[in-house]
Amino acid sequence: MADCLFCAIAAGELPAEVIATSERAIAFMDINPATRGHALVIPRAHATDVVDIGAEDLAACATLAAGVARVAREDLGAEGVNLLNSSGRAAWQTVFHFHLHVIPRYPGDPLRLPWAPAPGDPAEIAAAAASYRRAASSMSGALSDSPPSVE
Repeated sequence: MADCLFCAIAAGELPAEVIATSERAIAFMDINPATRGHALVIPRAHATDVVDIGAEDLAACATLAAGVARVAREDLGAEGVNLLNSSGRAAWQTVFHFHLHVIPRYPGDPLRLPWAPAPGDPAEIAAAAASYRRAASSMSGALSDSPPSVE
């Protein structure tokens, strides 16, 4: 896609510290790292966000991200790893080409959760769950590949 920074990286038109590749995905170092070893994984084909990406490209990105996370733990000494995807401006997406952040976590690193976990309103949780279930039963593919309910 014209004017897409990540498409240019995937095409080799812009420099990047590429760390791993597959037929459908590419992993490279984030130039604004949250922690040591912070990497990005993108599909080679342009997709705006998680709603836009095809299943095969999403699977390829997840598989490559898992491999990068494994290296972060085994070779960089990370004690944990966050996988982060932002979909849409409201979710802090700034580059509109699907990407997964692979963020190694270390004791004492500066990262914190962007929300304070607290119990939710059971009625709101049930209403949202009902909306998801209705969508899954009426839309082909939207949620139809989700795991079965554990009710």
